[in-house]
Amino acid sequence: MYDADKRKLLSLLSHGAIFFSTTLVSIGIPLAILFVSDDPVVKDNAKESINFHLNVWAWGSLIFALSFLTFGLLGFILAPAGFLLHWGLTAFGLVKVFENPDRPFEYPFIFRVL
Repeated sequence: MYDADKRKLLSLLSHGAIFFSTTLVSIGIPLAILFVSDDPVVKDNAKESINFHLNVWAWGSLIFALSFLTFGLLGFILAPAGFLLHWGLTAFGLVKVFENPDRPFEYPFIFRVL
C-alpha cells in the first residue's frame, strides 16, 4: 500500500511545478518525481503534468508566432485567453488531485507525448 499523504504531496507538486517557473523547472520537477517515485498514481500525474507543460510551451510559441506575424493583433486576443486557460486548468488540476489523490488527473484538450 502506498502512503496517501506522500501520494497527494508529490502529485500536487507535479501539477503545481508551473507556479515555480514556466521554464525548465516546470518539467524538471515532475520529471524528477517520475524517476524517483514508485507509486503508479504519482507517476501518472507526473507524466500528465509533463505533457501539459509541453503543451503550454507549444501553444505559447504558436501564439507568439501568430502575434508576431499579425503585428500583435491576433496575440492581443489569444494571449489573454491562453493565459486564463493555462492557469485555470492548472488550478483545476490541483483541486482535483487534492480532492481525490488516489486517481490520476488528466488535462482535457492536450496532446500526450508520454
